[in-house]
Amino acid sequence: MKWLLIFWAAPVTLLTGWYGLSYYDMSFGVFMLTRQAHDLVFAIYGHVLGIPPETIPPLVARAMVVDSAIVFALVGLRKRRQIASWYRRRFGARAAQSREAFASDANLSSAP
Repeated sequence: MKWLLIFWAAPVTLLTGWYGLSYYDMSFGVFMLTRQAHDLVFAIYGHVLGIPPETIPPLVARAMVVDSAIVFALVGLRKRRQIASWYRRRFGARAAQSREAFASDANLSSAP
């Protein structure tokens, strides 16, 4: 499970880091981080895919959101017992205390 998260987080971090730095032209002397390289990469992808280059970033962002949801769903499915026990420990006592604070059902049924 640790490796799944590593192999998911590494590309997402690298892609968003490159996109953010190159979009705002924070190159630090590296050509790949310049706005010129940013525009060139998306122009090439747009030409290869046959779509306008400005439509690619929202498509990639949507794909990253869907992939992240799938990864977290897999992690949640694998760890559902630990999550359920944590939830019961965290919120179970609070729910029991709030139930005790209200009147019991027998008292409510005898109300006028």
